[in-house]
Amino acid sequence: MTAILQAKPVVQALKEKIQEEVKGLKDKGITPTMGIIRVGQRPDDVYYENSIIKNCQSVGIEAKVYAVPETISMEEFVRLINQANRDSDIHGILIFRPFPAHLDEDIVKHLIDPEKDIDCMNPVNLEKVFEGETEGLVPCTPAAVIETLKYYGYPLQGANVAVIGRSLVVGKPLAMMFLKENSTVTICHSRTKNMPDITKQADIVVAAIGKAKAIDEKYFTEKSVVIDVGINDAGDGKICGDVDYEGVINKVAAITPVPGGVGTVTTTILLKHVLIACKKQTR
Repeated sequence: MTAILQAKPVVQALKEKIQEEVKGLKDKGITPTMGIIRVGQRPDDVYYENSIIKNCQSVGIEAKVYAVPETISMEEFVRLINQANRDSDIHGILIFRPFPAHLDEDIVKHLIDPEKDIDCMNPVNLEKVFEGETEGLVPCTPAAVIETLKYYGYPLQGANVAVIGRSLVVGKPLAMMFLKENSTVTICHSRTKNMPDITKQADIVVAAIGKAKAIDEKYFTEKSVVIDVGINDAGDGKICGDVDYEGVINKVAAITPVPGGVGTVTTTILLKHVLIACKKQTR
């Protein structure tokens, strides 16, 4: 029988710990605060913003929204980011993407203060992960993968791990984070030969390629622990992962569902990062 690694208990455990630490800071007169920068009125951005604010409120974190029109100039946008960087009451900054075409993300990502960069947008924070510093503001999705595995008690030290995908957003930083946990990691990608032979040897397989249901049962054994990072359009109005969930269920040891898996934990990691940033800035 396959164990379904639901996000809900992972999120609950994380939130309880965050809530306790936030209370401790508030007792000292410090209120952890997230600054959300949104450009325009994209419905999905507004929905995401409301969801994050609700999550912040659930653990006692304040949220301040900087909503600006889509027509904002690059000069004005830079000024806004610098304002948030300088504001000592803002401990973590989250900037919604994608940007309108006239706003240069390559410039923006270098402007955000690394100590407030809760979404790991600034390359400085990514570099720290590759230098072995994984306790700070790391990429949220890889952090959610590690949190999920630890919550459900899967030992990472000595584990053989196959990461399918080599993006700078998930695959590569996640591999570094597994190495920090003393796992043995193989990164697989579109040019990997005989990939199923590699993934079948792994204790843990992480799918992070961004292709709907591309990874099927031939990649796993009945002992595989499968972490599905993908969020894709299933073509029927629903979303699905990179793994063919229906095809592998009851043929692997454990699997994260989509939705209701890693993606759900990722939002809570943002809250944890606000707390980490706040404690560092106010100590």
